[in-house]
Amino acid sequence: MDDDYAAHCEAGRAFVLEKDGALAGLIVLMDFPDHLWIDNVAVEPALKGQGLGRVLMDFAEAEARRRGLPELRLLTNALMAANIAMYRRLGFNETERRTEAGRTRVYMTKPLSG
Repeated sequence: MDDDYAAHCEAGRAFVLEKDGALAGLIVLMDFPDHLWIDNVAVEPALKGQGLGRVLMDFAEAEARRRGLPELRLLTNALMAANIAMYRRLGFNETERRTEAGRTRVYMTKPLSG
């Protein structure tokens, strides 16, 4: 929540989704040599349940393919069971659980085929 979005925008890492001319969601993507990291994905709370998160995740996958990167990676809080289930439905697999800064983080990856 306290991320430096201005820096992400300046670096070309932040992408927004608009609906009816208003901000509906955003995704922050970071390139690494062997994957595209989904640093943050968010949908305007009033618009949840309309498939906008899926649109953002599809965008991330298309970007990884466009950049020639073989997989997507992300993390979420272990308490976010609905997010974990959603990521699994999207083809992500859990690779690790790690406690950092007092929170249990779930690391996930999605290999991309040709």
